[in-house]
Amino acid sequence: MAESKKVGPVSFLIRFIIGFTWLGFWSLSCMTLMLLALPFRSWRVKIGNFCGKIIGPVISRLVGAKVINPDSNKLNNSTPAIFVTNHSSALDVFICMGLCPYGGCGVGKKEVMKIPFFGQAYWLSGHLLIDRGNNAKAIASMAKLSDFVKKKNLSIWIWPEGTRSLDGKLIEFKKGFVHLALATGLSIVPVVLHGAHKVWPAKTMQFYPGDVRVEVLDPIQTNSWNKETIDEHVEEVKGLMAKALM
Repeated sequence: MAESKKVGPVSFLIRFIIGFTWLGFWSLSCMTLMLLALPFRSWRVKIGNFCGKIIGPVISRLVGAKVINPDSNKLNNSTPAIFVTNHSSALDVFICMGLCPYGGCGVGKKEVMKIPFFGQAYWLSGHLLIDRGNNAKAIASMAKLSDFVKKKNLSIWIWPEGTRSLDGKLIEFKKGFVHLALATGLSIVPVVLHGAHKVWPAKTMQFYPGDVRVEVLDPIQTNSWNKETIDEHVEEVKGLMAKALM
């Protein structure tokens, strides 16, 4: 298959202006609603999900991604779970905003707060931003998140690699998602994105329009998991996702 042609400078500028305007307008609009619901975190999470379903698909399309999701029913009709996704492009975030079921609480790095409008909306929506440089604080934050999602019957959406892969292949998984599974008892649902790194390569502002295929793997039950075998569970999930990417 021939490689996609890079978006030219004029087209890129038009897409960027439209995208930034769309992102800013809807982020500010949803932030207003979230402020009204400030005492109710579960409401803010769902408002954030609603906002994500407006922002994410439009930004994805402006970048040039045609998202193909034959497994949409597996997400739309899912029970609360921990959704685990590979991360090879900034595009992943916008695609997952559109995929995330209502009641899905995201886990991201604190650096997200530096992104104008989006970062502030992400924080205000009740999602978790962790400090990767402070392991003890990150663990404590995830423990609070576990209590919250159990109490409110919510889901979690997390990128276990913690940062973007440059070539689309999986890199080392952090163990946080396993700790969340042990604390909540929720099943793990791997969500594999194929081709996002080709459409918007990591650490660049270059777009190469093309298809991104979404593959939702079968749920992994975590009832029998325990702290003594955490590394095995990490490798089990990573192995299934790596196989799907082959």
